[in-house]
Amino acid sequence: MTAVVADRIESTAHAYSIAAQLAAEFAVGAAARDLGRELPFAEVDRLAASGLLAITVPAEFGGADLPPSAVAEVVRILAAADPNIAQIPHSHFVYLNLLRLAGAADQQARYFGQVLAGARIANAQSERGTATVADIATTVRPVGDRFRIDGVKFYCTGSLFADLLAVLTRLDDPEGHSGLSAGEYIAYLPADTPGVRIIDDWNGIGQRTTGSGTIEFAEAVVEPDQLIARAAAVHAPTGYGAFAQLLHAAIDTGIARGALSAATEFVRTSSRPWFEAGVDRAIDDPLLIQRFGELSVAVTSAEATLTAAGVAVDAAIRDAESVAPASLAVATAKVLADRAANEVSAALFEVGGTRSAAADLNLHHFWRNARTHTLHDPVRWKYQHIGRALLHDTAPPLHGVI
Repeated sequence: MTAVVADRIESTAHAYSIAAQLAAEFAVGAAARDLGRELPFAEVDRLAASGLLAITVPAEFGGADLPPSAVAEVVRILAAADPNIAQIPHSHFVYLNLLRLAGAADQQARYFGQVLAGARIANAQSERGTATVADIATTVRPVGDRFRIDGVKFYCTGSLFADLLAVLTRLDDPEGHSGLSAGEYIAYLPADTPGVRIIDDWNGIGQRTTGSGTIEFAEAVVEPDQLIARAAAVHAPTGYGAFAQLLHAAIDTGIARGALSAATEFVRTSSRPWFEAGVDRAIDDPLLIQRFGELSVAVTSAEATLTAAGVAVDAAIRDAESVAPASLAVATAKVLADRAANEVSAALFEVGGTRSAAADLNLHHFWRNARTHTLHDPVRWKYQHIGRALLHDTAPPLHGVI
């Protein structure tokens, strides 16, 4: 496990304070790290040591047990400073939630304890070459009293920084393992397990330092108590998908705020006024003032909707009847966050002028990050689920991505 000594977060206010402190620190080198693709190992160590990665650990296991709304706000704060660092623990929180919803008591005690001590979880979920993103080719197969995993995973965000990998697998035949049945499982696998190869090959145009590369599994051995059936969390009204999507919306909302802050600072300090405006300072150009007002409304709307969605997800984890409304609230937040992140990060150059396009400033990292992260799942389907709920009174599906 990573050699860090993790502090303990005691409350929501404490979490926000620590997140703000780290965000101020991380923001300083964010553009340079992106430009040189310098992986933020030291920064992720700081994040783990801060205790923020353990804020969802249930109180019965010694954690702060903070609600989804608080986690989303922490992620948003971090994303406004460096969305790469904010995305790295996304799967960490998601798979802690799966552990809470579907893990056995001994599994919860083991993995929650490791996270309280500073451990980090990354995903090994997505695959290429299957019919859709929902299809799983990676298998977990019985070998005597144990199992083995074989397959290849892509877009494994955070894997270069991880202690544990949450590996999405398919069990076709338990072969005498009476406590298990065929279906989808998450294997909680130490990153240094023999047969696991983590490859630093992520080459996206944005989110360049998230460690979202490839992982190969070749006869990686897994004990039965490292497997957790996914169905109890994903195919039931638990709010599992709403929580995961809430954090994605938080990242996009943070990018939008970061881009707006950068645009404001640049126009205040570096832009020249357009001559037809008849003013001495760019910030006095009435058309720029108008445009900044429009951009501010977009960002503030995304933030307010994210807050409302967070409250809805808080209710969903307590009450199954609140899950469908929470998913729709998160879908709405995701649409507005997607729109704000892409619009504001592109408008930065519109309002900043030619000087803002200088490559050495790397102001385009906001747009590249927004454009890359918002590809995660298409907002066009968010509109579909919202519209169907309104017209047909149809609840959104239970598949973990809404």
